[in-house]
Amino acid sequence: MSMSDKIIALFIWTASAAFLFAMPAASQTLPSPEGRVILTVSGKITKTNNDGKAEFDLDMLHSLGTRALSVTTSWTDGIQEFSGVPMSDLMKAVGAEGKTVEAIALNDYTYTIEVEDFALYPVILATKLNGKILKVRDKGPLWIIYPLDQFTDLEKTVIERRMVWQLRQLIVK
Repeated sequence: MSMSDKIIALFIWTASAAFLFAMPAASQTLPSPEGRVILTVSGKITKTNNDGKAEFDLDMLHSLGTRALSVTTSWTDGIQEFSGVPMSDLMKAVGAEGKTVEAIALNDYTYTIEVEDFALYPVILATKLNGKILKVRDKGPLWIIYPLDQFTDLEKTVIERRMVWQLRQLIVK
């Protein structure tokens, strides 16, 4: 192979590699849930495990890592310790590419939340209250919790609307 053939071959290989790396990432697969699905995430996401959606059981959510927040809410007595997945970590896990998230509860209550909130505040998707797994009767199995006591710039009545309990679905838009 002549030197000019080697240069042409190198150019073609380099151009092909640059083209491949410039292409948008294809949808990636998450592990499948082994237990009961308690959360479905859909919409503008790149990581899925069931027909364009990301389904999670409790163990899958906990595998993303958890954080605790001690918070006073209008629905509980005194300071309570909630623990669960940081919403920013959940958004990363599903490859969220939207600006908002529509949170939908078991009773179809729906509220739209800016994804930016999850970067500005340590919002969690609570799975436990005071160390015990949240049940439906306790506003579970999932409850979006904001750090109301930690940030005085959060207007409590506005933020409380975003604290969707009995969450079943998130749609990234």
